[in-house]
Amino acid sequence: MNIASDPKTSLAGSTLSTEANPALATSTGVLTVDLDAIVANWKKLEKTAVPAECAAVVKANAYGLGAEQVARALASAGCKTFFVATLDEARSVRPAVPSATLYVLDGVFQNAADAYARIDCKPVIGDLNELAEWDVFCRRTGWSGGAAIHIDTGMNRLGLTIAEAQGLIPRINAGNHGITLVMSHLVSAELINNTTNARQLATFREIASEFSGVPASLSNSSGIYLGPQFVFDLVRPGAALYGVNPTPEADNPMQPVAELKARIVQIRNVERGETVGYRGAWTARRPTRLAIVAAGYADGYFRAASASDGTRGGEVVVAGKRCPVAGRVSMDLIAIDITDLPANAARRGHMVTLLGEGITVDELARHFGTIGYEVLTSIGARYARIYKGSAAQGAAQDSAQAESRASTSVA
Repeated sequence: MNIASDPKTSLAGSTLSTEANPALATSTGVLTVDLDAIVANWKKLEKTAVPAECAAVVKANAYGLGAEQVARALASAGCKTFFVATLDEARSVRPAVPSATLYVLDGVFQNAADAYARIDCKPVIGDLNELAEWDVFCRRTGWSGGAAIHIDTGMNRLGLTIAEAQGLIPRINAGNHGITLVMSHLVSAELINNTTNARQLATFREIASEFSGVPASLSNSSGIYLGPQFVFDLVRPGAALYGVNPTPEADNPMQPVAELKARIVQIRNVERGETVGYRGAWTARRPTRLAIVAAGYADGYFRAASASDGTRGGEVVVAGKRCPVAGRVSMDLIAIDITDLPANAARRGHMVTLLGEGITVDELARHFGTIGYEVLTSIGARYARIYKGSAAQGAAQDSAQAESRASTSVA
């Protein structure tokens, strides 16, 4: 369920604001995305990367937060270049940013080049066979939309080898080469003193300098903070836009972006010595009051956050206070120990906070035994989604205008 709200829409206290959005009454949980915070993070990254252009990576549905809404808000704020992973993602994003430059990181698939041209997006090419197929298409059709070249400088994932990239230099020198960007990807950008960063920088600087007149791009979110020598002509932040710390060895310079709440479906009491959840892994050490919450690993609340006897699990915020998970996280439910709260502080239908109110995406990732990227991209489809902030209002207006233009053109 997607509910695009105006800037005034909010969750009132710990209960659902059904007056603002009646559909929320049936939702088991709500993901609230602050588009103004995403814009603020982009502007901070843009300022840090000056004089480079600051693009935005909105792949994987903008890391789970809504690619169309995020891209539209960032475009309104001045972002001109976007990256997605797949052609299907490009198809989804293109209507939101009709005049932006749009790159597809996974490259161009066999016999599919015309589909890229149809929506005016550029493949990021990292294989000579792929480049040859793209060139055949461009010669046959006259398409001149361009493509990026990805060069592998140490990731050993996608990209031309250095020798293969050097083989393209005569093409660059000949002009009319159709290459609009040369790029590589850092292996350990979040580790400031990792020697791999310096090696990749030196390798990329040397080969990129031979691509005369072609803009160069090396840095992801963390790479922006490695220093001005890493920014080149364009930077490609992704996770940092969505509140993940790009400098894990220091304080997070980014604003939190997402708040995730889930509904209490039952309050129950268990006696001392009783167990809770699958396999009875957690035993009550005192008379215990539990809030059973409608969220589980099917919703992206990882089973790794379970609690057992002797092992503390994750925490959620109930009525403004942190309370621990009790027992195993199951597919649809988690039990929360609310014994220390006042008797009526939590009731059936109230919401608890899984992400937000001081619980950051990076903290939640630690409970889950993973990284913030996976936390965000795993947020389940059962949550209602609310977009807030002035950017949400602008995005909604832009969307309405685009739909009106489309309707007019069809008519």
